[in-house]
Amino acid sequence: MTSNLSPQAVSADAPDDDGVDLIEVLALLASRWRMLVSVSLLAGTAALGVSYLIKPTFTARTSFIPPQQQQSSAASALASLGALAGLAGGAGIKTPADQYLALMQSVNIEDRIVDRFKLMELYEAKYRFEARQQLERNVRINLGKKDGLITVEADATDPTLAADIANQYVAELRRLSAELALTEAQQRRVFFEAELKRTRGKLAEAQQALQSGGFNAGALKAEPKAAADNYARLKAELTAAEVRLQTLRRTLTDTAPEIQQQSTLVGALRAQLAKLEDREVDSNSADYIGRYREYKYQEALFELFSKQYEIARLDESREGAMIQVIDIATPPEHKSKPKRAFIALATTMATGLLLMMGILARHFWKQAQASRGGRLTQP
Repeated sequence: MTSNLSPQAVSADAPDDDGVDLIEVLALLASRWRMLVSVSLLAGTAALGVSYLIKPTFTARTSFIPPQQQQSSAASALASLGALAGLAGGAGIKTPADQYLALMQSVNIEDRIVDRFKLMELYEAKYRFEARQQLERNVRINLGKKDGLITVEADATDPTLAADIANQYVAELRRLSAELALTEAQQRRVFFEAELKRTRGKLAEAQQALQSGGFNAGALKAEPKAAADNYARLKAELTAAEVRLQTLRRTLTDTAPEIQQQSTLVGALRAQLAKLEDREVDSNSADYIGRYREYKYQEALFELFSKQYEIARLDESREGAMIQVIDIATPPEHKSKPKRAFIALATTMATGLLLMMGILARHFWKQAQASRGGRLTQP
């Protein structure tokens, strides 16, 4: 059975699948241009008026050079100490600028700033963590990838307050970095200060024990001075090597070459020390020699730690002013927010876009309804 419909009839009844006609869309929008322009401008003007009700925000900015890790004057002195050179060096850590960024964003600093400027009352925060969160939203701390400078930008409705908050971050960083042993010199100072205090007490005990045996100050210079000095030096080196070995074992396995090399050194020093101790035969002289050796050993450690402590203090004093401020935050003369022109323009464009979408959607919806009704009424 053949169809009685001609190709022209089939083509006329087939739906139009060519898509949206661009000329039709432009013509439709052009016919409504007065409404589009007027309503968009009205919305932009209203947004501009509302922006004047928003309290202006001021942004203050400060920038500074973060402390840099540098070679200290103690490096050459420590290198000449053999095994003892690793005692302080093993405790040193790198202090990149990222670490100072983390410090400035710590609860320690944020809480002090919240208390100093009474931000809980200003932000109307019920809990301290809410005030900290609001402070974090109002303060931006960034590290420049090219220049390496750390910048602090603080927002506040009061320009003076914005500048004070930005500058206070730098002041708090100075305080916290001074309290913490962050740099290599600070860690060396802390280490040698503790060792110096401990050795001072042991030296006093050794001197009292030696003098209690009936020896006066002149007897301390008597023989066997050379043997005692050699013993004290060897024992000090053994102590330093053992501490160095313990430090290495915290980060390395026993099969590491550094561990094996240090273990060999400790074993050799112990063997030499055992040979010296086996040479004593007379009990009376051994008692005197033992006390004298202990005294000279503690004296050698005390002199060594004293020298390194003073070097570390000198290096630390040089690092005290390493935070160099490039631009001090000053009260800004012009607001940073709200940007009224941007608000008005963005509102105008957004309103126009929404209106065009609404007009087109309404037009094509009516077309679809008409097309559907025509198909339903067609016999």
